[in-house]
Amino acid sequence: MHGEGFFLQAFIYLAAAVFSVPIAKRLGLGSVLGYLIAGIIIGPFGFGFIGAEGQDIMHFAEFGVVMMLFLIGLELQPTLLWRLRGTLLGMGGLQVAITTSAGLGIAMAFGLAWRPALAIGMTLALSSTAIVLQTLSEKNLMKTDAGQSAFSVLLFQDLAVIPMLAILPLLAAASPDPALHDTGHAGSIGGSWVAGQPGWMQTLVVLGVVVAIVLAGRFLARHVFRFIARTRLPEVFTAAALLLVIGIALLMSRIGLSPALGTFLAGVVLANNEYRHEIESDIAPFKGLLLGLFFIAVGASIDFHLVATEPGPIAAIVCILIAVKFIILFLLGRLFRMGLDQNMLFAFALSQSGEFAFVLFSFSAQNNVIPAGVTNTLMAVVALSMALTPLLMLLNEKLIQPRFGTREQVEREPDHVGEGNPVIIAGFGRFGNIVGRLLNANSVKATVLEYDSDHVEVLRKLGFKVFYGDASRRDLLVAAGAAKAKLIVLALDDHGKTMEMVDTVRKHFPRMKIMARANGRPEAYELVEAGVEHVYRDTFETSLRMGIDALTLLGHRAFRVHRSARIFRKHDEESVRELALMRHDKKAYFTKARQQITDLEEILLAELDDSGREVDAGWDTESLRRDFGKTSDDDDS
Repeated sequence: MHGEGFFLQAFIYLAAAVFSVPIAKRLGLGSVLGYLIAGIIIGPFGFGFIGAEGQDIMHFAEFGVVMMLFLIGLELQPTLLWRLRGTLLGMGGLQVAITTSAGLGIAMAFGLAWRPALAIGMTLALSSTAIVLQTLSEKNLMKTDAGQSAFSVLLFQDLAVIPMLAILPLLAAASPDPALHDTGHAGSIGGSWVAGQPGWMQTLVVLGVVVAIVLAGRFLARHVFRFIARTRLPEVFTAAALLLVIGIALLMSRIGLSPALGTFLAGVVLANNEYRHEIESDIAPFKGLLLGLFFIAVGASIDFHLVATEPGPIAAIVCILIAVKFIILFLLGRLFRMGLDQNMLFAFALSQSGEFAFVLFSFSAQNNVIPAGVTNTLMAVVALSMALTPLLMLLNEKLIQPRFGTREQVEREPDHVGEGNPVIIAGFGRFGNIVGRLLNANSVKATVLEYDSDHVEVLRKLGFKVFYGDASRRDLLVAAGAAKAKLIVLALDDHGKTMEMVDTVRKHFPRMKIMARANGRPEAYELVEAGVEHVYRDTFETSLRMGIDALTLLGHRAFRVHRSARIFRKHDEESVRELALMRHDKKAYFTKARQQITDLEEILLAELDDSGREVDAGWDTESLRRDFGKTSDDDDS
């Protein structure tokens, strides 16, 4: 029966993962390599348990990539893009452009025309988002310079797939090479809406659909999910997210593009939705399993018959690909002033080709851009380069990185909290510890959560009761007594985590008041927009205090200085809330900001001219003492 065949394949996949991955982890090889080995063992070129035709494997692979790119799209918020703009546009753009140019030159040196050579160069410029992010996350390296740079480059590559898919039909339309036609490749787009249309028409349709999806997501999705939220059924959220994913994937398939690209756009559509974190937390448990299926499929898709037939050329192409990309990435790391150890990790991590190569090479064959024989060889090269990536990173970790001082940090489990204090403090660094110590000195008990395990140990040695764990997790907040707590203090360094916590607290613990730390005005604006009433900027009070001391040292009366500071503080806090409402309208924002600066200066100057307020000097003992000292000196003289 068909159903029995499906369950048998599912059983084989799961059994291969359950047995191979723990062994690979125990041997220090990592889970990704374990999945790849499992795929090789059960694939058509191993025991042949699954995917004898090869097409079934790519269905599993595409579904894994579909869900992975949906989750990546959910993380694509404007604040993240702005924070990573330097590495995203600079490093990512240069990497794709330089690697494409190098691939174009090498392919033409092997005798290909410039059009198929350009398609090959663009495709091989991409790296594996799935393997790199999974491996770096496992080793707790995502927060390092190399991890952040790798994420930025991968993000740019994922975005670059959109224009690449639009360019490929144009290359085919102008291709004069008869050898590129009649490839007979399975999966033609003959059933799509754009079949038989000229290349420029296909490009217009693709861009039109993308724009339509973005507009619908911006103006419609929020209202739909707000309606669904009223059901208060978490499974309906998951169903709605999957409906959107599958619907857009089908739409993209009908215009001849990859379903994986469609789901990435679906994630971007939901990136600014207020229910993004709820959806993400509901489907996150499936992420690891689906990626595991993808890695198994990659391992099973390696055509060892072709490799055995042409071992020399294929091995040479794999080595050239990895070496060229490694050199380009390493030089870019030096250009962007990365440390040597981080630069090595960055270059090793991204030196392979990526899962989108399967999509782009298939699309190129369908559109008669690259000869079928060349495509098959390059597919094997891509799969081998991806399979070698965990080994290369293991080589870097065990043999190269120890020479430069990098050490792998083992992720520890969160502490068991089980407290019920009225205050929860998330983050106990230079900001949060002052708040916590002041509360404790006034007999107010607080539950402190800190994510830096090394910092937790130091604080415990100093006598503080601190619990280790990611305070953005709902289950940890529940364990910390968030259901009964009156107040939560968000003193985190990571603004993204702070915004995530604001969203979690407001949805699941609406009675708890929020006090949030902001690094500066842009972060304060976001917190105000999110509905946080009590926002505290990192350096505002310290800067204000320094201004007070500066004026006092210059001879200004202390009572006047303190009064000016109070006026300044009140005016500035009101300014933040007013400007937060118009910060997306640049013209109105700057007009209002200039007006507020002028108004504040006029208010303070009016206060300075108001001599009648000098009667308040009675509390200013320091000024009176100084003035009395001057009078006594004059009398003595």
